Amino acid sequence: MLIGYARVSTTDQNLDLQLDALKAAGCEKVFTDTASGGKAERPGLTAALELCRKKDTLVVWKLDRLGRSLPHLVETVRDLESKGIGFKSLQESIDTTTSGGKLIFHIFASLAEFERDIIKERTNAGLAAARARGRTGGRPKGIMDTNKQKAALALKNDTSRSVAEICKILGVCRNTYYKYIRTEEEVAQKTEARSGKSIVKRKAPVGRAAAELPPTPKKAASSESYH
Repeated sequence: MLIGYARVSTTDQNLDLQLDALKAAGCEKVFTDTASGGKAERPGLTAALELCRKKDTLVVWKLDRLGRSLPHLVETVRDLESKGIGFKSLQESIDTTTSGGKLIFHIFASLAEFERDIIKERTNAGLAAARARGRTGGRPKGIMDTNKQKAALALKNDTSRSVAEICKILGVCRNTYYKYIRTEEEVAQKTEARSGKSIVKRKAPVGRAAAELPPTPKKAASSESYH
């Protein structure tokens, strides 16, 4: 059975040309979508692929009606081929149920793989060039200078302000704000702990020294003899 699929990008475009061509090609059922080619969710295409069974053929008016990109097109047709389903594009005269159509499609598959390799090489080259110049990827780190640090501590004690408001005033994200506050709290705890230990250490020698001192001799009562 021949199953047709047609797609237009916007409601201003007309499906009539594609529908007429698919019906003329002998499609018994035709599914349609009004969606951009880059959109992943296409109910019409999903329904057409679910209906296809072994020895059926999915027919489109043109290659770009099916795939979002060349790699996506190749992936879709390979999936159909693994299930024993053929693919046919009317404008490009490609029919994977014939030996000539399979040859042409394999050339497309090679081009798609070549395209992926080129993109990968360019990406890696760009990253290497950026690293050589001291630039790394990812989100820019928030900076907490001295003024912002003082303001953060002051605003933290202001219960009338939310964390979102404080971050907006400081010009930093939540992660940067929380990271600085946690660091300050840890420093304060360590300082307090060290201060407590030093007090104990200073008092202890006084106690030991007092214990080790010899007892003060009592002054003997003076006895005077009166003659």
